[in-house]
Amino acid sequence: MRRLLYGLRDALIPYKQSRREFFRDMSVTLALLAAAALVCAVLNAQGSSDSAVPLVFVLAVVLTARFTEGYFYGLFATIVSVFGVNYAFTYPYFAFNFTITGYPLTFLTMFVVSLVVGMLTEQVKRQSNLKAEAEREKMKANLLRSVSHDLRTPLTSIIGSSTVVLEHYDVLSDEEKKELIGHVRDDAQWLVRMVENILSITRIKDNAVTLKKSPEAVEEIVAEAVDKFKKNRRMPVRVSVPDELLMVPMDATLIEQVLVNLMENVVIHARGATEISLSISHEARDRVRFCVEDDGAGIDEAILPKLFEELFPHAQEGNGDGRRSMGIGLSACMSIVKAHGGEMYAENRIQGGARVCFTLPTEEETNHGG
Repeated sequence: MRRLLYGLRDALIPYKQSRREFFRDMSVTLALLAAAALVCAVLNAQGSSDSAVPLVFVLAVVLTARFTEGYFYGLFATIVSVFGVNYAFTYPYFAFNFTITGYPLTFLTMFVVSLVVGMLTEQVKRQSNLKAEAEREKMKANLLRSVSHDLRTPLTSIIGSSTVVLEHYDVLSDEEKKELIGHVRDDAQWLVRMVENILSITRIKDNAVTLKKSPEAVEEIVAEAVDKFKKNRRMPVRVSVPDELLMVPMDATLIEQVLVNLMENVVIHARGATEISLSISHEARDRVRFCVEDDGAGIDEAILPKLFEELFPHAQEGNGDGRRSMGIGLSACMSIVKAHGGEMYAENRIQGGARVCFTLPTEEETNHGG
């Protein structure tokens, strides 16, 4: 019997299920059939019409197809339902009898309806999975296209600067050498951040990463992020944190990446900015809010709705570093925050400049994964 079940499973399930997955789906199937049998027993005890019994088992078949993988479990539930209804819930009770007038057609109809509905449910589920997979592939393709310019430009700069230093080393002054090498360093650091952001987006959206969340002191995370930012940038950062100790469950490395990305975007894209403000506040609904503000020219209102998209256009000429877009960095931030169960938004300040904020729950929540 076990070999027969495994043979049917392998024939009707499009991929090789592990033993654990098989027992999980079989348990779901048996639990739904048992629930249907219990409901039908109650109906019979109350003297309800036998016509309701087949409908209850058809519903069990539909739910089985919805919550299991492959055609096997729906087909198994259909066969069990047909024979179970005939044996336990049709006169003469607790005996098989397919010869009573009208019964063969009734049970044949039930079998066909259950089987067709189960197969249609499975087909809809497969189409949804295919659509989701197509969206993921489209996202990856669009992501690669959107960063191609950003990756080529700094690489070209690195090659050009290093070539000039190597070929004209004796001619260049020390200051010129330092300037060219500084350009190489800045572009290389930016490439590293770009790659980290791309990996964060793809891994989180493909559910290939499990967040390693643990309670972290917000003040320490902010201090670490500011220290990393100041190693590469000279723009002053004014930090404001509440007096109370705030502990938030998070993946510290990823949240630091978000904060550094937001501060980097100020330096690169906030035209006229001279200072960054990083503030933390304890919001209602057990949320902590992180805000990065600047005193620059603000964000174009037409751009705000698209700010966190992967295909956000490259920075406009004259607005920060025209070679680089901020869409990838902000999209990575959004993916990380959503994976933590948080929210993110951007707005212009009344007094000038822009504000980008995100919230994180102070209590452990189900991973939203993105």
